[in-house]
Amino acid sequence: MIILTINPGSTSTKIALFQDLECISHETIRHSEATLREFETLKDQIPMRTELIMEFLKKQSMELSEISGFIARGGLVKPVKSGIFEVNQEMLDDLRNNRFGEHASNLGAIIAYELASMVQKKAYIADPVVVDEMSSVAKISGLNGISRKPIWHALNQKAVGRKYAQKLGCKYEELNLIIAHLGGGISVGLHKRGRVTDVNNALDGDGPFSPERTGSLPVGAVYELAFSGQYTLEQIKKLNHGFGGLVSYLNSNDAEEIAEMISQGHVFAKQVLKAMVYQIAKEIGSLYAVTRGNLDAIIITGGLAYNQAVLQPLLEYLDHLGEIVVYPGEDELEALAYNMYLCLTNEIEPTEY
Repeated sequence: MIILTINPGSTSTKIALFQDLECISHETIRHSEATLREFETLKDQIPMRTELIMEFLKKQSMELSEISGFIARGGLVKPVKSGIFEVNQEMLDDLRNNRFGEHASNLGAIIAYELASMVQKKAYIADPVVVDEMSSVAKISGLNGISRKPIWHALNQKAVGRKYAQKLGCKYEELNLIIAHLGGGISVGLHKRGRVTDVNNALDGDGPFSPERTGSLPVGAVYELAFSGQYTLEQIKKLNHGFGGLVSYLNSNDAEEIAEMISQGHVFAKQVLKAMVYQIAKEIGSLYAVTRGNLDAIIITGGLAYNQAVLQPLLEYLDHLGEIVVYPGEDELEALAYNMYLCLTNEIEPTEY
């Protein structure tokens, strides 16, 4: 069976072809901040990203009709349990209208559905970013009427949690872990025996700042900015996720480029990157506090885990907290293929959205 996996991120589109569970070809297409600025909305990016996927398939001499399963990273759909879901009209409507929020991952199901429909096949998502397993206490925000809600890298966090468990010869559901995904957005989750009981909203102003998101901000300054008359609501949203974080300070979402700036003596770039690492360490430390020491490991994953200017100072902050494991990059494409394979072989049933 040939499986096509699609993972649209805020700064890249990752694509892979699997034969059963073996990856036979993959590509990560980077989208520069300048390129993304050409599109007014995320939906406007769909033709561009779809064309790039078709070019990838053409290079592999792969026809759409040869593909057995189409599966994409899940986006901001309604809160769901962990699992695999067939893309249906209700899901498409929610994603196209940004009913539950706007994020690049919303594009995955839409693109997969369009490609699959060309050959009269179905499309799927698995473990979308809104998988909700948070405890009721963790959802209380501090203002009645506003609840904390999870938007996080569920697919990759769950995947590396299972990889670590496999390494130990046990089940993911037997472990207590803190897993930090460091990418265009940053999410840090507390995994208690297979359930993520607390995790920051990595999209909408919660947790550490990231290459292009603000993370938590002083609320007073935010509402003064919002009512200053300088910005529309849509402009404020873009400042929060898209043009916040490293982009806001250094006009770049590329940590490698910023590391190069630092090596050339850019003092402010060094200070900003240090602040991001500091905030990541604080987020991990806050979750460590509520484990009461009952923790098997802290896992660092995501694309930024390749960047030594980020990773090494972060490890120095954390090295007294117990075992630290690093899985650079994402296992999301592999996890998607695994879910699709189990569905195609009837080992799991898709859940209706």
